[in-house]
Amino acid sequence: MITINHHEHGIEATVYGEFTLADFQEIEAAVDYANRFHGPVRLLLDLRPMLTYTLDVAWEELRYTRAHPEQFERIAIVTQDEWLTWIAWLERFFVEAEVATFPDEASARAWLAEENEIDRGEPHEQTS
Repeated sequence: MITINHHEHGIEATVYGEFTLADFQEIEAAVDYANRFHGPVRLLLDLRPMLTYTLDVAWEELRYTRAHPEQFERIAIVTQDEWLTWIAWLERFFVEAEVATFPDEASARAWLAEENEIDRGEPHEQTS
């Protein structure tokens, strides 16, 4: 299950339980819509309540980001899972956006609100 909230230049999505292909397609539709009207999106993706994800989600995520690398300005992923942090680090190579992971929502929100300073060097990982 997924919840999605829209606001100007941004989308917030929280994944609960199993992250399915249908859930990811909801995020795609939200990003496409927001991008059409506001340009590149700032995405807050909270994966803390996620228990697992299906293989087709991983494949679709890779396909989508490669096909639409310009649709994101910043992607903040809230997780305490080291494997998901590693995946987020790899994601930086497929999108024209800053990608960072955070252990808490407040830090992610603060980073998303900052002015954009694209840095394609070291991976961004925020910790408390």
